[in-house]
Amino acid sequence: MEFAVQDLHIEFGPRVLFDKLSFVVERGERIAFAGQNGAGKSTLMKCIVGEMEPDHGRVLLPKYTRVGYLPQEGIHISGRPLLDEVLGSVGNIVELQQEVDQLSDELQALPTDSAEYRDLLEEIGRLELILQDRDAATLKPRTESILRGLGFADKDFFRDCGEFSGGWQMRIALAKLLLQEPEVLLLDEPTNHLDIQSQRWLEQSLRTYRGAICIISHDVAMLDSLVSRTIAFHHGRAEEYAGNFSFYLKESRARKEALLHQAKAQQREIAKTQQFIDRFRYKATKATQVQSRIKQLEKVEIIEVEEDDAVMSFHFPPPPPGGHVVVKLERASKAYGPIELLKDYDITIGKGDRIAVVGVNGSGKSTFTRLISGTEAPDSGAFSLGSHTEIAFFSQTHADVLDNNQTVLECVESAAGREIRPQVRNILGCFLFRGDDVFKKIGVLSGGERSRVALVCMLLRPANFLIMDEPTNHLDFQSQDVLQRALMEYPGSYCIVSHNRQFLDPIVNKVLEFRLGHAPRLFHGNVSQYLETVEAEERRERAAAAGMPAAAAHAPVEGNRRDARRARAQAREMRNKVLRPMEKELAQVEADIAAADARKEEISAELEKPENMADNQRLMELTQEYQELERRTESLFTRWEDLSVDMERKKAELDEEFGAE
Repeated sequence: MEFAVQDLHIEFGPRVLFDKLSFVVERGERIAFAGQNGAGKSTLMKCIVGEMEPDHGRVLLPKYTRVGYLPQEGIHISGRPLLDEVLGSVGNIVELQQEVDQLSDELQALPTDSAEYRDLLEEIGRLELILQDRDAATLKPRTESILRGLGFADKDFFRDCGEFSGGWQMRIALAKLLLQEPEVLLLDEPTNHLDIQSQRWLEQSLRTYRGAICIISHDVAMLDSLVSRTIAFHHGRAEEYAGNFSFYLKESRARKEALLHQAKAQQREIAKTQQFIDRFRYKATKATQVQSRIKQLEKVEIIEVEEDDAVMSFHFPPPPPGGHVVVKLERASKAYGPIELLKDYDITIGKGDRIAVVGVNGSGKSTFTRLISGTEAPDSGAFSLGSHTEIAFFSQTHADVLDNNQTVLECVESAAGREIRPQVRNILGCFLFRGDDVFKKIGVLSGGERSRVALVCMLLRPANFLIMDEPTNHLDFQSQDVLQRALMEYPGSYCIVSHNRQFLDPIVNKVLEFRLGHAPRLFHGNVSQYLETVEAEERRERAAAAGMPAAAAHAPVEGNRRDARRARAQAREMRNKVLRPMEKELAQVEADIAAADARKEEISAELEKPENMADNQRLMELTQEYQELERRTESLFTRWEDLSVDMERKKAELDEEFGAE
């Protein structure tokens, strides 16, 4: 066990966040904390790390367990060069060695069959692994590798930490945690300030992390690839799900539907019993039976189904008609001092283009949005709007120009057209401003709240070209879903700077990649397809750097055709030997998934039948079978994904060794 939460109770005024919350985190687990904004996920992390005291209950941490915590914001480091700051976070090697020696002395005095002996031996082994990792010969290269993975350039290593902005400050804190490798890693929105390349690197690093990880994130793709357990918080309660985030979303719906069926069946039984009581209440011959049923009703535990938070929809105002060309940059150049972001760059954005703009931070994405919005001019070259193009532009800086004396409602109503003004309160609810929140002054809002207000103001302006810079940074899953569905039905064009693959994939048809020192590249398809293309390029580059593949480097001449045929036959034999069993298992897994899905459809039909809805026992049996199939399907999908990845890796290795056929 890495740690345990025991009977935790936390309340703020009349609001109860947690009541008797208990769970255990085992070594190596990857757990997602899920729930809407305000459900208490970040508060729970602060209690685990000791930054906040619960009203009741406790967090149990074994003696040698270290907890590392990455908060969402509030970190500022300065006074030391970046590399020195991160290197210095791992502690003194001499002190660690002294601790190992001291524990070894204590070990001698303990019985070898005692629990204390085993715990101490385990701790000594852990410290020795840390010492091995912190060997001077390996520590500095590991530190540099982590910093590069998180997007820092080599020239940044000697800059004072205080020179970096808030997002980069969070990366520094994350680098220190990854180097320290605590037994428990608590990560609160770790991808908020990461570009897509750094996100990919972090995912791979966390997959091989030795300790337990508890993570809060709105990045569904990362959660699905990483976690194997989800704890969801809702209205003061917590429910556990043995699967990744997508499994939690499906399973929570299934549980809710099953509970709803049970509640309806119970209400029918209660109604029948009450009908009997009302009919025979005053008949002396039925008095005993009536009293029996009254007592029976008193003992019934009512199945309560909590109302879902209102799920509202948002629709963009109808856009004005526009021409085929939306905006155009011609031979555009842009530089800040010695940093050249664009040089003689041409791009035409046309009607129907739905573009995701990706790339490392500082590569020019936000500058590009300002250029195509016309809010900033290129140093040279031309910017032009297409015929009848109407632009609505959201950038993070727009939150800074809101009127601090207005309320949220006044601010948004002033941006809305007359026909949409009656719907403003509902629209604000879609973006997490509910109840009295709409009467808060802009001046008292947090940075994230101001950003959401600016986003709503932008979304309500009629336009046929939307430009959005990180629109989902401060939105929960429900609000992201509202915006995503609105964009799906939006008939205009748009450019979105974002690193949120789950949000972007269903709504974009092109990806514009920015890279420092290179011209932007345009890819057709969504972000996942773009990443596959880039990964294939990287594999080819690694293969080229390692030398030409044997098949290409030693092309057969006339006299060696027999040898070449023999080499190709050996290559085919090796491929069959390695890949055939994997292909066979993959086909079986796909067949099992299809069978499970078919049975789930049958059960869903069974659950709708009146005779089953009235039979509690049958209802429970069907529900349990459905839930078991859900768990099995999730396990099968995980195996399918692992097999697919392994096959791709094996194919790449074989292609490199024998050459692609």
